[in-house]
Amino acid sequence: MANQPDQQQVYREKVQAELNLLNAQVDEMKAKAAQAQADTKIQYNSLLEELQTRQVAVQMRLEELQAASQDAWEDIKIGVEAAWLDLQQSFQNAVAKFDQK
Repeated sequence: MANQPDQQQVYREKVQAELNLLNAQVDEMKAKAAQAQADTKIQYNSLLEELQTRQVAVQMRLEELQAASQDAWEDIKIGVEAAWLDLQQSFQNAVAKFDQK
């Protein structure tokens, strides 16, 4: 069985990889927004700003996780998971709105 620090590292790497993938998808949405009509572009940019705020929140939680003591790790992991879920939901909402345009 892997020791606790190894499990923590694997978890951090997994979340970072998922965040990187989502960041790439958001970059694609930004490119689409850049080509949109002016009124649609405003709506896209608003959605993208919200996503960026949530992306930063997840990244900050990951950094907290990296620096966490063994005792605090589980509590911070819960915060990472909550921030990640929030980001995923916002991303899905943004994708749905982009697809409507």
